[in-house]
Amino acid sequence: MTLSQHVRQVWADEIVPELCAYIAIPCVSCDYDPDWKAHGHIDRAVEQVRSWCAGRTIAGLTVEVMELPGLSPLIVAEVPAFGSGRADDNNNDTVVLYGHLDKQPEMTGWRDGLGPWTPVIEGDRLYGRGGADDGYSAFASLLAIEAAQLAGLSHTRLIVLIEASEESGSPDLTTYLAALRERIGSPTLVLCLDSGCIDYERLWVTTSLRGVIGGVLRVDVLEEGVHSGEASGVVPSSFRIARQLLERLEDSTTGRLLLPELYADIPADRLAQAADTAAEFPIEGHYPWAGDTRPMSDDPTQQLLGRTWMPTLSITGADGLPPTGRAGNVLRPYTALALSLRLPPTVDADRALAAVAECLTADPPSGATVQFLRPDAANGWNAPTFSPWLQSALDDASSAVFGKQTMAFGEGGSIPFMGMLGEMFPAAQFVITGVLGPGSNAHGPNEFIHLPTAVRLTECLARVLHAHATR
Repeated sequence: MTLSQHVRQVWADEIVPELCAYIAIPCVSCDYDPDWKAHGHIDRAVEQVRSWCAGRTIAGLTVEVMELPGLSPLIVAEVPAFGSGRADDNNNDTVVLYGHLDKQPEMTGWRDGLGPWTPVIEGDRLYGRGGADDGYSAFASLLAIEAAQLAGLSHTRLIVLIEASEESGSPDLTTYLAALRERIGSPTLVLCLDSGCIDYERLWVTTSLRGVIGGVLRVDVLEEGVHSGEASGVVPSSFRIARQLLERLEDSTTGRLLLPELYADIPADRLAQAADTAAEFPIEGHYPWAGDTRPMSDDPTQQLLGRTWMPTLSITGADGLPPTGRAGNVLRPYTALALSLRLPPTVDADRALAAVAECLTADPPSGATVQFLRPDAANGWNAPTFSPWLQSALDDASSAVFGKQTMAFGEGGSIPFMGMLGEMFPAAQFVITGVLGPGSNAHGPNEFIHLPTAVRLTECLARVLHAHATR
């Protein structure tokens, strides 16, 4: 059986059913389920993934679950060098493969017949929360290793890390990386399967990731709600004050953020890359626009840069606002808004967070009580230039599997693990890729994984592992 045949067969016979079972588990990340341990969903998902991984036909494979006190678990799979892959007693030629299994919360808006915890296959798509982000990663990583060995392809020492707190900003991962520092060694290649693709026709690699900061802006004006006819005109609206504060941060007409700490110069190579990619793959067509809604810019290059190298603000949640059908004539005592700001890859997230907090809380309008609660920050990441061997390996793998050469783009999301590893291992090469393509809608309703792309990506991984061992 060839490499391609084995990958296709295991995906069809084993991984798709496993992903369906995984999608049915509401293993929401710790930020969204503080009682995750008591609920047991993350532990169920960890055990499912661990069990499947441990059963693979891989020479020397070990699989364990680490769980330090108070932290979410981490799956660690280790495979010694195989074939002509160089064995290194100091672990200085290791490949790290990374993914996660925790999920975003449900979100509303799923169409009839679909739901976050209801796996549904329609054609090439498997719908449900987490299949593409990032439940497939452990299965694809271990199958790529198994397929490479069965095909007689070499690889160096490998470590697979599957974490369970990524959707909360990977708060537990730093501690685990410190605990695993000697065991990981000094990797020369990192493969991350938690990113996206602009089409499903080739291997896409991510060259940058935005950073992220967040928190809850809370404005209190009363101890309790008061009849709006009796209080309005005297008591300031908490919502209006929140609007005033947000105007300090963002130009509501253009969407441009106003703090210089949130900006960074865009490298010339990233500008050129964005122009080349946008010319062939305009990003505008990837979104389910409502009615006549238009993008913030009509320039395809600016659209791509806007989601990769420009800071943005999103209001992702609110408290203090009753549903419209239950909203009485009451001047509400408070408004709380969840803020999510994406940052350019090279911006210092802690410095940006401090600037945002100061901007929002200094000199509160009307003397209202203003707080910026639950602040959080994670740096972005800008990839080092690919070594010639790696660029060739990616192009060869994409051409052999997809029939087209690889392409690169900057991604608008955040993967804190990349920034951590980039600081720890500055000499490593990084390949960030994934299956989140057009319409896949990670974090939102109707999320799906495009199964043929996941199958092809798995084969590409096996080929890149071999290229790394024979470079």
